[in-house]
Amino acid sequence: MAHIMSKPAWAISENQATPQSTFLNRRQLIRNWGYAGLGLAAAVAMRPDRAFAAADRQEDATADLYPAPANPAYVLDRELTPENINSTYNNFYEFGSHKQIWKAAQTLQTSPWDIQIDGMVERPFTIAFDDLVRKLPLEERLYRHRCVEAWSMTIPWTGFSLASLVALAKPLSSAKFVRFETFLDPQVATGQKQNWYPWPYVEGVTIEEAANDLGFMVTGAYGHSLDKQFGAPLRLALPWKYGFKSIKSIRRISFTDTRPVSFWESVGPGEYGFWANVNPGVPHPRWSQKQERVLHSGLYVPTQIFNGYSEQVAHLYKDMQGEKLYT
Repeated sequence: MAHIMSKPAWAISENQATPQSTFLNRRQLIRNWGYAGLGLAAAVAMRPDRAFAAADRQEDATADLYPAPANPAYVLDRELTPENINSTYNNFYEFGSHKQIWKAAQTLQTSPWDIQIDGMVERPFTIAFDDLVRKLPLEERLYRHRCVEAWSMTIPWTGFSLASLVALAKPLSSAKFVRFETFLDPQVATGQKQNWYPWPYVEGVTIEEAANDLGFMVTGAYGHSLDKQFGAPLRLALPWKYGFKSIKSIRRISFTDTRPVSFWESVGPGEYGFWANVNPGVPHPRWSQKQERVLHSGLYVPTQIFNGYSEQVAHLYKDMQGEKLYT
């Protein structure tokens, strides 16, 4: 019998999606806009938010890996959020509680950057990011991103599946959860001097969630390596969950049999939980989740259960009565 592949509800046909090579290549964009002869200086003058990142990428040891091949299984039913908007509207509490932290985030030194993998694994190890990013093949995926604050964006992430990282770590059968931890350096990230927060930032998922195809370890966006305000050099993307679950600038990945208490769950357990799956029918204690403001257009659209990824993830939460799956 022939195998018939059905597309998820959030997917559109490949010929309707903007080609990755056209949308993501900044040099192509500049040519399309008629600025081919102006060079980097003019591009920075036109888009000052790119100045720091462009300078960093000139010395990026992984620059040759981008743009990565697009995975045609991951497409969208709405246009991508322009890079200059996404790169200047960011949550990164290590550098401040406002959205315009992109300048402050440039103080983060992302090279060299080691990642510790430990806990219930066959053999704990530490690996340099520059080595890790070459161990697992990179691909580009177009993902929705839904913030718990009821705004949303769409991003062309580059990276590798979380499942492939789990396989590399070789967890023991007794491991039930994956715990992620970011860096701790209050001299660089002044937000970490705010001692009422439980630094460093911690997040966690179940082993079953980590094995799902949608979980993604992000190393780049918009056809180049990841900007610091996005959580360079390595962050998580869990598109069916609220954005605070997608931890940035990961330093440590631990496998454990104990459910981690995540950063915001620790700060406000009455408002933020471990699961944090998107659900328009379950309000935040202080606002509705029925609609979301699309970042680049300002328009409000209905929020979808699991952020439109039900077909891929709903089975993970079957028969989980008593769990607060949507906060």
